[in-house]
Amino acid sequence: MIGIAFNQKEFEYDAYTLVKAFYPQEEIEMYCTGEEERAYDRIISIEYGEQVKISVKLEGQKREGFSPYDRDEDRKIRKNKLKQVLYQLLVEETGHTLPWGNLTGIRPTKIAMGLIESGMSNAQAAQYMRDTYFTSREKTALAIAIANREKAILQDIDYEKGYSLYVGIPFCPSICLYCSFSSSPLERWRDRVDSYLDALLKELDFIADAMEDRVLDTIYIGGGTPTTLEPYQLTRLLGHIQEKFPVHQVKEYTIEAGRPDSITKEKLEAIRKFPITRISVNPQTMNQATLDIIGRKHTVEDTRHAFALARECGFDNINMDLIVGLPGESKEDVQYTLEEVKKLNPDSLTVHSLAVKRAARLKLFQEQYREMGLENNQEIMDMTMEYARDCEMSPYYLYRQKNMCGNLENTGYAKEDKAGIYNILIMEEKQTIMAAGAGASTKYVFQHGERIERTENVKDVSGYISRIEEMIERKRAGIEKWLK
Repeated sequence: MIGIAFNQKEFEYDAYTLVKAFYPQEEIEMYCTGEEERAYDRIISIEYGEQVKISVKLEGQKREGFSPYDRDEDRKIRKNKLKQVLYQLLVEETGHTLPWGNLTGIRPTKIAMGLIESGMSNAQAAQYMRDTYFTSREKTALAIAIANREKAILQDIDYEKGYSLYVGIPFCPSICLYCSFSSSPLERWRDRVDSYLDALLKELDFIADAMEDRVLDTIYIGGGTPTTLEPYQLTRLLGHIQEKFPVHQVKEYTIEAGRPDSITKEKLEAIRKFPITRISVNPQTMNQATLDIIGRKHTVEDTRHAFALARECGFDNINMDLIVGLPGESKEDVQYTLEEVKKLNPDSLTVHSLAVKRAARLKLFQEQYREMGLENNQEIMDMTMEYARDCEMSPYYLYRQKNMCGNLENTGYAKEDKAGIYNILIMEEKQTIMAAGAGASTKYVFQHGERIERTENVKDVSGYISRIEEMIERKRAGIEKWLK
């Protein structure tokens, strides 16, 4: 157990996440001195005054660091000073650095984008990131490269007058071991899917009317697994969206086919009747033993078959998701997956570094799977990048999560003109995202991108159905308060 003691409440969570990045397997407790006395053999003390003073006593030798600290300074500057001192002490203590330096947030490319948009050259932005956040040269270069590609992709998007639409289908054939999304097994809810759609269409009607004066740029139907819907249900949903929204003007219209065991020719043909521009067929791994462990309930051959069906039905922009760091998988296992994916030749590839989240079943059984190994490292991530390049893809978006294997990142790669615009918009937080469905989170972006507020829908499917009018009123209030 590591204790982090503060003399006052200030940036507790930032300190916690940075320590956790260096000690991912350790239990960490935070407390304020004076409130209660606690005894720890290993302790980090953070004191704020005219300077921020940090002492680290973890493995015997006590280390201390200082930085001038002015409470009247900008909050971001104060936070950076704390993290710089703490990071350098932890580097001295552990003898190793982190690839993303002291950055613990999920959007490192947002920082790079902001620096470039402020007028900095690529070289100046890179130097700032290395000096301020201690990011490695490789990760700094990756962030800058992606920020420039994002900027080019988004150049025709009207952030102020436009918006994007997210539609959530919270059902899956089964719940994967690592999943922390608002998903429910289809068998439990099969007899209520049509009732769910009744409520969802009501919410979509409200959004269409409330946002009719804005430009709709992208539509993303996610989940869960949207293709758990039957063909007639897909037709009902997509037909309603087409009736209520200007779908032919959008720059991108995505539906996650997702789980190969949910994909049929009839469903793909139903989707194909509508102007969908992009779908996902997500294997996560092409190793059957791993699929069995993580509860995917489909075979590698199912993935190949589903992908081939999608091509036969005419889809020319297919994404595939992979997860690196799954239980028991080695570098050679990941390489096999990449070789098999390369044969299929998708148009884009999203590589996730496994994140062991509190809401996932994997967290509950973490000790059991730690014995098998949850392995990811820079060598493996470099290999995924090389395979993407061999497939004529380059990185176009990036994000990070808590408790990621190897403290690395998730990266999206795409061929020319095949990048997922919605993925960039949701990560860079430049545009309002109206979200419908159980567990969906609407994000209002306003004051020229300087402010972001959210409206959450309830996660429970029954609650969503019975309280749909309340969900609509939440949105009405959010729009009146933040977008008018």
